[in-house]
Amino acid sequence: MGFWDRLFKRRKKRSFHGANQSRLMNDFLTTTLSADSEIKGSVKVLRARSRELSRNNAYARRFINSYVDNVVGPFGVNLQVRSRDPNGVIDTFANNIIEREFTNWSKSVTADGKMSWMEAQRLFAETYARDGEVIIRIIKNFNNEHRFAFEFIESDFLDTELNDHNKKIRMGVERDDYGRPLNYHFLKYHPNDTAFPTMEHHGTKYQTVPADQIIHFYHQERPHQTRGVPPLSACIRDLKMLDGYMEAELVAARVSASKMGFFKSGAGDSYQGEDLIETNTPVMSASPGNFEQLPQGMEFQAFDPQHPTTAFRDFTKQVLRSIASSLSVSYNTLANDLESVNYSSLRQGALEERDHWKCEQSKMISAFHSRIFASWLEMTLLTDKLNGLPVSKFNKFNTPVWKPRGWQWIDPKKEIEALQIGMQNGFITMQDVQSSYGRDVEDVFEQIQAEKEIATEYGINMNFEPFGGSNTTIVQNDQEAGKSEEN
Repeated sequence: MGFWDRLFKRRKKRSFHGANQSRLMNDFLTTTLSADSEIKGSVKVLRARSRELSRNNAYARRFINSYVDNVVGPFGVNLQVRSRDPNGVIDTFANNIIEREFTNWSKSVTADGKMSWMEAQRLFAETYARDGEVIIRIIKNFNNEHRFAFEFIESDFLDTELNDHNKKIRMGVERDDYGRPLNYHFLKYHPNDTAFPTMEHHGTKYQTVPADQIIHFYHQERPHQTRGVPPLSACIRDLKMLDGYMEAELVAARVSASKMGFFKSGAGDSYQGEDLIETNTPVMSASPGNFEQLPQGMEFQAFDPQHPTTAFRDFTKQVLRSIASSLSVSYNTLANDLESVNYSSLRQGALEERDHWKCEQSKMISAFHSRIFASWLEMTLLTDKLNGLPVSKFNKFNTPVWKPRGWQWIDPKKEIEALQIGMQNGFITMQDVQSSYGRDVEDVFEQIQAEKEIATEYGINMNFEPFGGSNTTIVQNDQEAGKSEEN
C-alpha cells in the first residue's frame, strides 16, 4: 500500500468520529427507519407515558402549565379585523360588525356547547403540550345561531394500527401521492374506554371524514411525517428517573428522621418485628422518636443514613437543566427556581424563552385561529348576521390580525427607556412597542382619546400628555444632565 493510500485510509477513518464503531460506541444504537415507522412503533407508549407524567410528575405538569400560560395567556389570542376598501382606507364599519359577531359566537364555540373560545384555545395548547398533536373537526351548518361549531377529537380515535398500502392509509390518515391528507379514518369509539363499555358496533368501526374538515396540528420534524409525538418524548426517561430518585431520597430522609437505631443480637434470626408481610418477613414501623424494647441479649446500634446527601441539590439541578433544554424552556421556569439570578442573566434567559413561545404562538395561530375564523366567517356571511355584508366580499373581510399575549418587562424602567430611544431614532415604531404587550396601536390611541373625553366631561385636568408631552420630558432630562456635568 502506497503513501497516499495509507494517508487517505487514515483520513477516511477519522472523518466522522460520531460514526466510528469502536467499543466506546457499541451501545449507541442507530436506525434508518422512516419517520412514520419510528412513530408507529412508539407513539402509543410515548403518549401514554406523557399523560402519566402530566398527572403525577410536578415538573411535567409545570411545563404544560407554562406552555399554556405563555402561548395562550390569561386573555387568549385576540382578534382584530383589518379589511380595507379598494382605495386602501380601513373599512371600520365592516370590521366592527365582524368583531362584534365573533365575540358573540365566542361565548360557545364547541359542538357540545361546553367551551368558550378562550377555553378552547387553552385546551388546544394543553393537548399539544401533553399529546403532541391536536385534532379538531370543523362542523359547518351546525344547529346554532351562526351555523358553525367545532369539536376536539382525542388522538386515540385516529387509529395508528389502521394501515393500508393500497389505499395509502398510514396510521389512520389517507394521503395522495404527494402526502397530502385526503381523509381521516376515526374509530367510532375510544379504543380503551373500559370503564364505560359500549355494545359491539355492527358494520365498520371507522368513520371517514374529509381532510378539509379536519385541523390536524403537530410539529413536523421530518419530511413525510404523518403523526406527531409529545414534546416530553426526549426527556420522559430523565423525568421518570429523577422522580424515582427524589422519591427514594424522600423515603430515606423520612426513615432517617424517624428511626433512631436498631437492636442487634448475636442470633440475628431472633427478631420478631411488629408485624409480618406475606413472605413472613418481619417489618418494623418508622415514626419520629421510635424505639423498640431491648430484649435480653440485644444491644443498640445507631442508625444515621444522612439523607438527603450533600450532592442531592447539585445533581437534581443538573438533571433539570437537561430536561429544560429538551423542552426549550429555561431551568428557572421549569424548576421555579429564581435563586442566585441577576437582572442580566434573568433577562437573557427570558428573552430566549419568549422567542420560543412566539414561535409556538405563530404555529398555533396559523393552524388553528386563522382556519377557524375563515370557516366561521364563511358561515356567518351565509346566515346574513353581519348586517348585510355580502358573501362575495369574503376575501376582503377574511383579513384577521391576531394579537397574542405579550409579556411584562423584567425591569420596566430600563426597558421603557430603551423603547423610547428606539422610537426616537426610528429603529422601532409605536406598533412594535404595543405588539410586545399584545396590543394594537389603534386600540391604544382609541383608549387614550376616550379617557381624554371622559376627563373633559367631568372637568378633570389630566396630569400627563402622552406622545406630545414626552419630548418636553426628554429635553428637561437632557438639560438637567447638562447642569450636572457642569457642576
